[in-house]
Amino acid sequence: MPTITYQDGTYRTYGELPTVGSKAPDFSLVNTDLKDVTLANWLGMRKIFNIFPSIDTPVCAKSVIAFDRYSKDYDDIAELMISYDLPFAHSRFRDKQSLQRVVGLSAIRHMGFGENYGVQIIEGPLAGMFSRAVVVLDENNTVVHREQIEDLSSEPDYAAAYQALGIKIED
Repeated sequence: MPTITYQDGTYRTYGELPTVGSKAPDFSLVNTDLKDVTLANWLGMRKIFNIFPSIDTPVCAKSVIAFDRYSKDYDDIAELMISYDLPFAHSRFRDKQSLQRVVGLSAIRHMGFGENYGVQIIEGPLAGMFSRAVVVLDENNTVVHREQIEDLSSEPDYAAAYQALGIKIED
């Protein structure tokens, strides 16, 4: 069972991230319009899942802003920001930061995403929330990159996520 660190503790997560080369598990999540969405909503598009504990924490917020900035020239990539935050929080953050490309998705109505994607924190003060991870899919929903960020105070490897899609990003 993978572990993550938060503050001075180490905590377990449920399961494993989907393996590179596997088909991504389908999901049902809630968008900022309070509508249920699945992988089919982005059929034929490449996808980057930025999964995190809460949009209202500094590192999570920074990662959402970074993914929005890096994706500005790529209309064929869906940037999906996934947490248990309410859709209203995702919408508020998007509007406050004037984000253009990222899509906030909430797991509030549908169980299973955390277990299916291996990001459900199962113990400690953040139990029930998602760990920080990135999963990248090609246009056929095949996993081409995955990263479980062990320390919740660390940002994802943005360059590696885009490199998996054949894109070199510059800071």
